[in-house]
Amino acid sequence: MARVAKAALVKGPGGVGDANHPVAIAPGVANKAKVRQPGRRGPQKLPTKVAVTVRYSPEVLDYFKATGDGWQTRMNDVLRRHVEEQLHDQQHRAA
Repeated sequence: MARVAKAALVKGPGGVGDANHPVAIAPGVANKAKVRQPGRRGPQKLPTKVAVTVRYSPEVLDYFKATGDGWQTRMNDVLRRHVEEQLHDQQHRAA
């Protein structure tokens, strides 16, 4: 986009210079926005995972590694489904 076009977007109708623009209505909002530093990650959008040390039998590990890239994610999916099934069974037994 040319410099003239960028300036028109900022200063013209609907731009930051417009009195109806949200930043113009609420002064200081732009200053309160968190600015990501170069080389830094932004805030997590999803819950982060926890790093742990676990020992698996060689057969289990070989099976998942043989499935190729993403084997850790697939292993996590299998464990998650197992937990969901166990919780579901517990809820039905309690009812």
